[in-house]
Amino acid sequence: MMATFRMAVGVALLSLVALPVLAADAPGADVRAIERGRYLATAGDCIACHSVPGGKPMAGGLALATPLGAIVATNITPSTTHGIGNYTLQQFSDALRRGVRADGAHLYPAMPYTAYAKVTDDDTAALYAYFMHGVAAVDTAPAKQTDLPFPFNIRLSMALWNWLFLDTKPFVADASKSMEWNRGAYLAQGLAHCTTCHTPRNALMAEQLSKELGGADLGTWHAPNISSDVNSGIGSWSQQDLASYLRTGRAAHRGQAAGPMAEAIDHSLKHLSDADLNAVAHYLKSVPAIRDTADTKPVTQWGQAGDELNAIRGVPLPQNLNKMSGAQLYDAQCASCHQARGEGSFDGSLPPLFHNSVTGRSNSNNLVMAILDGVERQDGKGNHAAGHLMPAFRQTLSDEQIVTLGNYVQKMYGNPAIKVTAEQVTTLRNGGAPSNLIGLARAGIIVGVLVLLALLVWWRGRRRKAV
Repeated sequence: MMATFRMAVGVALLSLVALPVLAADAPGADVRAIERGRYLATAGDCIACHSVPGGKPMAGGLALATPLGAIVATNITPSTTHGIGNYTLQQFSDALRRGVRADGAHLYPAMPYTAYAKVTDDDTAALYAYFMHGVAAVDTAPAKQTDLPFPFNIRLSMALWNWLFLDTKPFVADASKSMEWNRGAYLAQGLAHCTTCHTPRNALMAEQLSKELGGADLGTWHAPNISSDVNSGIGSWSQQDLASYLRTGRAAHRGQAAGPMAEAIDHSLKHLSDADLNAVAHYLKSVPAIRDTADTKPVTQWGQAGDELNAIRGVPLPQNLNKMSGAQLYDAQCASCHQARGEGSFDGSLPPLFHNSVTGRSNSNNLVMAILDGVERQDGKGNHAAGHLMPAFRQTLSDEQIVTLGNYVQKMYGNPAIKVTAEQVTTLRNGGAPSNLIGLARAGIIVGVLVLLALLVWWRGRRRKAV
């Protein structure tokens, strides 16, 4: 579902209008393989990370925010000077499925090669045909390069990480399952890389597969639990609900996509076939359930229509606007679209705030992020399909006002036990919680050096005694 160990994947272009001409004109190119590769690349959402708004497709340059710093996507056009035009099929496969570039340097798992490792040889060959013959070459390098702090700037360190955490076995069909289940599992585990965003990670940033699809923080947004649990996950959703959500980003009385998930739908999922979306939905319904103990009932069943507007009628606003009540803030900023009682827009384009997974979940980050940055959808070509479905209030509301408004929305329409805190809002406004992994890694190196020095001293002492 969401793309990458992406950590806040950016907006990208999906328009490859001229590419069929390139494919047809490419000497020796297999047009069917190219078109199949195009579809697979769309399923993998390659363009979302490897393009920048207003830039050329697959030319790189997008800075992907991660807890370790920004990782800048590379040029993956068939340029022989700045892209992958000189890659052999084997080198392409190694980069895609092993995280190793043609020059032997290791990629960072912001490029989800841990999921792409599931891709079959045939699909890898089709992807290679597409990237070599269906993408326009761009002979320029991204303006910036990845520059992570020590020790993560040493790419060779990823060899150890891969040895510990990379499963290089391609997907193997389960003969006990249906064809639909196997197709859905292949897509969800592989090209669609659902676990990359929706599975929590350990201290070394590897996926905790014992909690597969159990939900994880993705930079400032929260990738929710999409296991089959009835309360915390999508167990109460029908297969049709899920398939519709994957195509449109909306499911009535369930939820709506925002942030990185909206990007994944706009640039990737909505372009897949109905059969493939149903297969993914079918597979997700079978994933072992993982429950958050705070979810005492399905997250889509909290709240009801209501308001406290009578209590503020005729009441003047405080001189200090940070002291406005939740009802006053809601009336001023939200009611014109979501209606006074939180029922959503009359035409159905804006959902009700109650019976909504955003306000019902035990993690309120997405509610805060929707208030801060709004909800934006695109047409898959870099254009705003419907503008901002919800405006951003980052510049309009203070942290204190967002806390007050967020808790009013939770109390009125969501799970009232889940709170929005001042620390949470400040952290999300500033880009998310910093990682302690850099400090841990450096401390580990120091401890390792001290241990080696101690062993060396011990060894030399023994040699002297022997003499």
